[in-house]
Amino acid sequence: MPDTKKAVALGYQKTQEAIPKVIAKGYGHLAQEIINKAQLFDINIFSNEALVDALIKLELNDDIPIELYQSVAELFAWLTKIETAS
Repeated sequence: MPDTKKAVALGYQKTQEAIPKVIAKGYGHLAQEIINKAQLFDINIFSNEALVDALIKLELNDDIPIELYQSVAELFAWLTKIETAS
């Protein structure tokens, strides 16, 4: 599926031990539905193909693996900066 659209949504509870989880993922039409839903609720969309490729391999409700903590932390920092600027 090299040319197929992909999307992954992460969820995060702001508790001390919270780890982001995969809450939605999909290819093609499902990926577009995930993107549409994010836009409908004014959720910022971050595009990083390598990160999506790594996350889409996870199962729904899986915690992100420790190897992706740095990348996801940078993503959440970016989101916080965007939300603060709005």
